[in-house]
Amino acid sequence: MTRPQSSGGSPIKDAWDVIAGAMLLAFSLVLLFYLIPQHIGVPPVVQNPMMSPRWLPTIVGWLLLVFALLLMGQGFVMADSDDSGRRFERGPWLRFALMGLALVVYVGLFELLGAILSGILATLLLFIAHPVRTWWVYSLAIAFPLGVTLLFTEVMNVPLPTLPF
Repeated sequence: MTRPQSSGGSPIKDAWDVIAGAMLLAFSLVLLFYLIPQHIGVPPVVQNPMMSPRWLPTIVGWLLLVFALLLMGQGFVMADSDDSGRRFERGPWLRFALMGLALVVYVGLFELLGAILSGILATLLLFIAHPVRTWWVYSLAIAFPLGVTLLFTEVMNVPLPTLPF
C-alpha cells in the first residue's frame, strides 16, 4: 500500500497516522460529549457511578481519545519507512467479506439467538477469516462469548438476551 510522502519541511512524518488519529479523536469527542450524555440515561436508583450504564462507554471513550492522541503523536515523531516493519499489505477480499459477515451475524442475530450463540457464530467466522491452524483455539470461540456474556449479566448486571429458549 502506498503512503503519502511528507514534504521535507513538514513536521508530519507519517500523514496516515495523523489522519487516522484525527478521525478517531473526532469520533471519541462525539462519543464522550454527545452520544453518551444524550442517549444513555442514568436511572435515579443508581447510587454508585460505577454501576451507571454510562460508566463502561465513558471509559471506552476516554481510552479511545488517549489512543487517538498517541497515534497522532506517533505520526509527528516516527516516519514510515520500508524497514520499519510497519508495512501494510492488503488481505484477500474473502477475509474482508467474512469479517463483514461476522458483524452482520452478530448484530442481526443478537436478539433472535441471544448473546452467546450469536457471539459464537461471529467468533467462528472471524477465526475462519484469519486462518487459525491450531484446532484447540476454536474452543475459544465458545469460551469468549460465554465468558463475556456471563461477565456482563452476572458481574456487571447488564441484561442481555442469553439464550433463545
